[in-house]
Amino acid sequence: QVQLVESGGGLVQPGGSLRLSCAASGSIFSINAMGWYRQTPGEQRELVAAITSGGITNYADSAKGRFTISRDNAKNTVYLQMNSLKPEDTAVYYCNANIEYRRGFRRSYWGQGTQVTVSS
Repeated sequence: QVQLVESGGGLVQPGGSLRLSCAASGSIFSINAMGWYRQTPGEQRELVAAITSGGITNYADSAKGRFTISRDNAKNTVYLQMNSLKPEDTAVYYCNANIEYRRGFRRSYWGQGTQVTVSS
C-alpha cells in the first residue's frame, strides 16, 4: 500500500505565506513526477505545480513568481512554498505522485487534501 500524507495547510492573511508538505510512504520502488493540485467547490481540480524526479518544474500561470515546488527524493517528499497569497488561492490542495509500487507497475496516487484559506 502507498500513502500520500499532506500537511501545512491553514488560515493565512492576504500577502502571507504557507508551506505545504506531502510525504509518500509504503511500497515504493520509485517516484516519477510529483505535483500539487487545488480544487474549489463546483470547480475542476487544477494543476498548481509539478516537478519531475530530475527537478524539472512546471507551474500554472497563477502560481508563477509566487509559488515554488521542490522535492527531497531521499525522503519521498514534495513541498510547495506559497508566498504573496491571495484570497483566490483559497482551495483544498491535493498532492499527486506517479509511483512505481511494484517493479514495472506504476499508477497515480492522491493525498487526502489540505485546506488553504486566505482571508483577513
